[in-house]
Amino acid sequence: MIQVNLDVMLAKRKISSGELAKKIGMTNANISILKTGKAKAIRFSTLNEICKVLACTPGDILEYIEDEA
Repeated sequence: MIQVNLDVMLAKRKISSGELAKKIGMTNANISILKTGKAKAIRFSTLNEICKVLACTPGDILEYIEDEA
């Protein structure tokens, strides 16, 4: 399972969801979908912009967690 840690990075960088959305040209609703892990996919271009604004790597945002059997 892929866990999205966007909320953690936003807190570390002291940036609100709304501010991130504005800086990367996304809606607050789409940022919320990413934060809650309900997104089915993310474009590399979007991930690139998020990482640029938050000064982080994709591994800071996305984490693989093995499913429990």
